[in-house]
Amino acid sequence: MKKRVAEVLNRIAAAARKCGRAPEEIRLVAVSKTKPAALVREAMEAGLDLFGENYIQEAREKVKSLAATPARWHFIGHLQSNKAKYAVRLFDLIHSVDSEKLARELNKQAGKIDRVQPVLVQVNIAAEATKSGTSRAAAIDLVRAIGGLENLALKGLMTMPPFFDDPDRARPYFRALRELRDHIRSIAIPGIAMDELSMGMTGDFEAAIAEGATLVRIGTALFGERS
Repeated sequence: MKKRVAEVLNRIAAAARKCGRAPEEIRLVAVSKTKPAALVREAMEAGLDLFGENYIQEAREKVKSLAATPARWHFIGHLQSNKAKYAVRLFDLIHSVDSEKLARELNKQAGKIDRVQPVLVQVNIAAEATKSGTSRAAAIDLVRAIGGLENLALKGLMTMPPFFDDPDRARPYFRALRELRDHIRSIAIPGIAMDELSMGMTGDFEAAIAEGATLVRIGTALFGERS
């Protein structure tokens, strides 16, 4: 595990320097979905502290078993509104807000525990029918709606591009998310920040870093293939 973690961190740093960015600008979200708490603990011993989960029930058990550790947790999967009450208690950042309905439910549940929940808006930048996310056209309206919710703090955008064997083919989609982020910044909508771009996984994170990613979600390169 230590070798794999070191290799990924070195690749992130090299990709950042190659495009004139500071490696510290990019945070690694270790995607620990379907992996046992013991393996997460091993990853922490190798120097990681930020983990991404896709499923609420699995995450609840894992977070509980690792409660005494400094692990921090991000939710990166599709979130149903009826799981919002758990999400606001478990996660430091929710990457996948894709509708005003979900945003309002998260706001309501965060309010119940006197919390301001950090979130990202997930954008289906390639308009793929099989993927979640708001459309590029609807993203600004969703951002405006979240800006008016007092128990949510919008921090930026997230996307998943189509899968390509050649990571350079994903770059236009990463670039499109960055350009959307820049456009939203230029509008200066009250109550929101656009500091984070969550994009890039094991197969294409270097391309994502070149286009401005601040959060890269990496599982396979750290934990191996999932069964």
